[in-house]
This record gives sequence, C-alpha cells and structure tokens, in this order.
Amino acid sequence: MKNPWVLFVASRYIFKGRSNSPALAVLGIAVGVLALIVIIAVMNGFQLGFIESILEISSYHIRLENFPQERTSELQEIMLSIPGVKAAIPFKEFQALARGRRAGQQAAIVRGLNENTLELDHLMKNRLEFTQGSFDIADKGSVLLGSELARRLSLGIGDSVTLFSLLGLLSSEDESVIEELKITGIFRTGYFDYDCSWAFINLDKVKSLDDQSSLVLGIKISNRFHDKFLLEQTRKKLKNTDFADIKLSSWRDYNRSFFGALRTEKLLMFILVGLIFIVVGLNIFQAQRRSVLQRREEIGLLRAVGGSEKEVQFVFILDGIIIGLSGGVIGLSLGLVISFNIQKFFTMVEIIVNTAINLINMLAFKFGTGISESFYIFSPEVFYLKEIQSRVIPHEVIIIFLFGVLSSLLAAWFASSKVTKIQPAEVLRYE
Repeated sequence: MKNPWVLFVASRYIFKGRSNSPALAVLGIAVGVLALIVIIAVMNGFQLGFIESILEISSYHIRLENFPQERTSELQEIMLSIPGVKAAIPFKEFQALARGRRAGQQAAIVRGLNENTLELDHLMKNRLEFTQGSFDIADKGSVLLGSELARRLSLGIGDSVTLFSLLGLLSSEDESVIEELKITGIFRTGYFDYDCSWAFINLDKVKSLDDQSSLVLGIKISNRFHDKFLLEQTRKKLKNTDFADIKLSSWRDYNRSFFGALRTEKLLMFILVGLIFIVVGLNIFQAQRRSVLQRREEIGLLRAVGGSEKEVQFVFILDGIIIGLSGGVIGLSLGLVISFNIQKFFTMVEIIVNTAINLINMLAFKFGTGISESFYIFSPEVFYLKEIQSRVIPHEVIIIFLFGVLSSLLAAWFASSKVTKIQPAEVLRYE
C-alpha cells in the first residue's frame, strides 16, 4: 500500500476507540452468509436428487426416436463412436394397470429394458436401490416394481402381479394384453413419483402387452450440460446416413417446465434470504455515517497534515472491507462445515429441541398440559426421505461470499462519501 498509515488508522478505528462496536455488523454478515450457504446447499440436495432421478432413470440425456427397430444395433454403434457418449440404451414404455392378489389396482408406467442395462448404464445403477431382490429381468415372465407401488399392492419378492395394458383394454377385448408376471426385484429411487408408479420388464416382453409402443434409444453422456454440443455432433454424424431424419431431443426439451420451476424456486429463495445482506448493509451504512460525523475533527486533522480526500475516505472504506471479510470468512467456514455435516447438524438441533420439550412437559405435568409430540425437522411421516442431502456448488458459495463482502463495502463507500464535504480549515478553526 502506498500510504500504510491508511491501514493503520482504519484498524485503530475499527478495533479501538470506536463508540459503536462492529461486532453486530460482522455477526450480521456471518449469519447471512451462513444461512444462505446452508439453505442453498439443502435446496440443491433436494433439487439435484429429483433432477438426477429424472435424467438417469426416466428421460435420459438425449433421445433418438422414429428409427427402424431392426437397425437398433447399427444406430447404437454410431452413437457410441461419438466422443462424450457413455451409453446407448434401447427401451419401450407404455401405461398399464397393475393388480395384486390381495389388494386393489394401481396405474403404472411399464418400461421394457434389456437384461444388461445396468451393466451399460452405471448412472442408472447408482440411482436404483433394491430393497428386495435385484435387477433380474432375464426371464420374460419377471417384473421389477417400485417400492411404493409394491406396498400399495401389498406385494413382495416372489409374488405375482397382473398387468393390463391400458391401450389394449381401450381398443379391444384381446386377452393377450393381460399378463401375470413374477416380481424379482423391488427398487427405490428416492423420487416418489417413480417409486409409486414405475415397473421394469424384459424388452422382448413389451410386444405381448403393447405392440404399438415404439422403440426409443436413450443416450447418456459424460456431462449432461454438453447436450446441445452432442446434439450437433449427432446430427453431423447421421447427416449422410439412413438415420438423418430421426427425431432428436435433449433433457432440456422434455423437462423444460419442471426444471424451469425448480430454477425459479431457487432464484426466489436466493433473493429472499439475500435480503439479510440489505438489512446488514443498511446497519453498516448508518454506523459508518455516524462514525464520519463523530470524527469530523480527526478527519480535518488528517487532511491538514497531508491526507487527500481519497485516502481519508479509504480509511472508512477499509472498515467496511474488514467487516465484510471477517463476517464472510466466519459465515463461509461455518456454512461449509454445517453443509457437509447436515444430517448430524439437524440431528443435534432435534435433540436440543426435544430436550427442551421434555423439560417443558415435566414442568407442565402438574398442570395437566404440555407438548406431547417430538420435534422433527424433516419427519419421514411427512417427507419421502431417508436422510437429508446437501450439495455444495463452488461457484454459488463464491457468489454468496462476495455478496456479503460487497454489501459491507458498498455501505461503507456510500457512508464515507461525506468525507469529501468536510473542509479542514472550517473544522480546525473552532478547535
């Protein structure tokens, strides 16, 4: 720094001799950064869990449709030759009615897959958790059910489920659309819509249930955000082949409304929690403005001994920078610790709250009142969750940290602008 006295004076002002302590301002910035990091991390955990379940199990990253079924292997080889393509999975799906022996019936989406699908698609394998059995659809008479679907139908591993093709039932009375299949696996994805309405069967079995469904080739790529680039590469690769006219679509096309809603929800939450920084910034502004007025004589003296307007103003701006950095670093550190240990943090909060509830119940017992129920932040009875997940995205954390620092910096800069209006001759004339 060209004039080290600026930093010295700023540090003296902020740590010594100030009538208004910066502790509350630092605390405000820290709480804002901490809250925003933890809330966004938990929201990312929920949203990315849903998004990954949709992309890795249902929609795939890129879809190819309207191609000759007998040339599926040839199209697979072409797609796998494109750099960035990890898997090419053929599938068919249709709507059906599932009926158990001891319970009612439930609408379901039945997808036909090859028996080696999980060997080719490791991303899907990571999203499927088998509570009973395994991914066993080698036998054409086998079926895999979602855990909630199996529960609603009161079915378990080894039981039989009857599938009715809805299209077949509407178009004809042909009994070939009714099949009884044996359950060889029950899976859980963590996404309720899939667990309560999805079933997997052997791809070759689909024809006997619904011969009108078309074959689709689902493509998985190494980075789903490169889908537009891969679409262009695919079009170029297929341009001079017999597959030039097939339909191509990416996950952005058929999930646009849902992902758009998630993005809007996250943005609004970001803005609402970010209001903390506005409140803290106004507090810093008022504190710095008051400090400038209280130190008019000192400012006049600094100007009289050679300090320029910018240097004296920078003394107060440094106060804001120190407050912002201190609060930002504290909030960032605590926020990351909590986000990476979110399950333990929520468990600790629940223990503290439930302990307080028990004490209140003990004190209120003689009056015949009290709080009877235990407290859970995310109760399994309300939320379809086994555990709370959090995802920390580095660039979001950096943005939140910078928000905290900049709110303090801007507040100090606006407040210190009054320094330029103080004339040393007028101030020192009365001293």
